[in-house]
Amino acid sequence: MSEYVIDAKDMEVKELNRTIKEQAISHDRLIINNPESEHNICAGLSENVDIEINGSAGYFVGTMVNGAKIHVNGNAGWFAGDNMTEGELVIEGTAGDGAGQGIYGGTVLVKGNTGSRTGEIMKGGTVIIGGNSGFMTGLLMMGGTLIILGDVTDDVGESIMRGRIFVLGNVKSLGKNAVMEKTTEDDLSELKEILTEYGFDLTDEDYGNFKKIVNMQ
Repeated sequence: MSEYVIDAKDMEVKELNRTIKEQAISHDRLIINNPESEHNICAGLSENVDIEINGSAGYFVGTMVNGAKIHVNGNAGWFAGDNMTEGELVIEGTAGDGAGQGIYGGTVLVKGNTGSRTGEIMKGGTVIIGGNSGFMTGLLMMGGTLIILGDVTDDVGESIMRGRIFVLGNVKSLGKNAVMEKTTEDDLSELKEILTEYGFDLTDEDYGNFKKIVNMQ
């Protein structure tokens, strides 16, 4: 596997993203050091490349990615993975508002907590939050699977149209058009497959405690 290291210290984001796109053509793996919480890292990247970001990223990390696998060894700002169509974004720390906003496919995983409106207007794909999520989680959700392993606050699933939200922790309140349904055996099998793949070791009792939130039919 060919690897290329980018030192992003003092680089403008246009230069950084141009370098990423150029090197992704001829390398399988890119390592980005000193990202300095720059916004829009890897925006619009369409190469099937593994990227490791050693440090925190700002707003819109991995926005409009199609195929790349991005691993952030730090935190991320608002709208991580925004409008991803295919690929993977893993954030080891926390993320701000709108994580996984509008994704069509792929997976966004935040191992820590997120802010408000996680998974808003997502159309497909999977968003996994290892910690807690803020208000209006799943706002205007149109499809896909949203999994929260911690607690969620007010108005979960506000104006949800399609898709499913699974919450292991406490749900403070449901939003308009959202209802709780019993999780099915198929739901639990899918949850186990997804979460085991990403290294979560839950008990059968944990899986039995998942709440399923969907559109009011």
